[in-house]
Amino acid sequence: MGHGLKCGVAFSFIAVFAAYWYRQQVGDELDSRLETVLSSLLKAERKVDLNRRPRVAVGFGGCLDIVADGVALLKKAGIKPSKNPVHHNFITSEEQLAESFAYFFPPGAASERFISNETLFRKLVTATQGLPRVRWSLGGNAPVMANRLAKEGCEVLMGSHLTPDLIEVLQEHVTVTSKPVDETDIHLILEYSTGAKWGKLVSRRANRFIVHHDSSNPILESLEDFQEQLQQFKPSLLIISGLQMMDNFPFKPGQLEDRLRLLQDLMLSVDSTTGIHFEMASFVDSNLMSNLFNYVITHVDSLGMNEQELPNLLSMLKGSNITLLSDPYPRVANILDQMRDVYRVLNSQEITSTQRRLTRLHVHTLAFQAIIVAKESSWRNTMSATAKASLTANRHVCGSPNIDTSKAKLIMDDSFSVSREQGSKKIPLKENRPVSCWEEYDYEICVAPVLVCTEVYQTVGGGDNVSAASLVLQI
Repeated sequence: MGHGLKCGVAFSFIAVFAAYWYRQQVGDELDSRLETVLSSLLKAERKVDLNRRPRVAVGFGGCLDIVADGVALLKKAGIKPSKNPVHHNFITSEEQLAESFAYFFPPGAASERFISNETLFRKLVTATQGLPRVRWSLGGNAPVMANRLAKEGCEVLMGSHLTPDLIEVLQEHVTVTSKPVDETDIHLILEYSTGAKWGKLVSRRANRFIVHHDSSNPILESLEDFQEQLQQFKPSLLIISGLQMMDNFPFKPGQLEDRLRLLQDLMLSVDSTTGIHFEMASFVDSNLMSNLFNYVITHVDSLGMNEQELPNLLSMLKGSNITLLSDPYPRVANILDQMRDVYRVLNSQEITSTQRRLTRLHVHTLAFQAIIVAKESSWRNTMSATAKASLTANRHVCGSPNIDTSKAKLIMDDSFSVSREQGSKKIPLKENRPVSCWEEYDYEICVAPVLVCTEVYQTVGGGDNVSAASLVLQI
């Protein structure tokens, strides 16, 4: 009996030790795999040297972001979890706020909404006081992109209305076209992590829900000042962003079209050798989307968007309803097929002498980066730009320029199909050459895995940073 017991104990010990050893081996293998992917991405990024300071003009928008834990903030403001997830175009009451958050929080979909009720908005701002880990930062697409562009070595002209203290946190090579203002609009960023709980609701991925009561950014207040200085600046690239602020904003009759017409004039005023990029965002207003198509999208040669915005744009181009929610963890094949569709639809339209052909499309997702570039276009270094986009995603979300593989993981599949079509070729993820590039028809496609940050410092501004960083290497 004693002998059998000893054998049993010894066997258990060996089994536990073997399991521990196996786990260590697998862990070490994963660590060295991540290190190889990282060093290969860094090598790809470094292939391109900026021997000059590219000139980039970027508009619009600028605000003060107050970033807080979304669940803690709603709790403190007394907003109870809603059992009724409903999408609202804009928010007028506490009940609508709870329903909207309940709609976007479980799938972890990024969203931005206008709160028309000023009392409710002020109540939320007040509730941020005393919450742990609340951060104040410079916000708005243009300032975030401008800072990243300057950090990466560009000379930047920016169309924005900012207070003197926010202008102070801009990088040194950024020039603001408008005079400083006394007060900047506040945007509340309700962030949450993967697995966060709000009542019985659980989020599938880390993201944020943005709310604001902003009346200057939706009408692109800095547009005229920006236009005035654009001609002398002579940029290699013009970036248009921040137009989601117009989504479901209560414009006066004809005001939206008037502002977009002026924006179109600005785009037509730049030299044909200047690239024009439009950074998309969360749009749900179909009237705005069709106006953007007519006034903006047909006048740009590059588009940037995430996995929510791509199907949204595609459904609009195909004449169906806007998709409000889509898969937060899409497969590479799905995204590539949708990108091909957008590229084909936009380029199959008759274009007038004032319009532009789409020659670049960048989709940033949590797991990977994908860029399509037309072969005969002036966009360069697609492989390095895709690698840089991937590295920037980790640097921004982890809040550090140095990437730590112990705080990162790969969630992209070990191999991916290039399309959902039967018999499509599969591309394995090679650690020592993680960026896969190939040619199809009249364009090149590059896909890079993202070293997903596991200790999230911030999600807001991710797309802006990623898009801006990749563009720097392509102009």
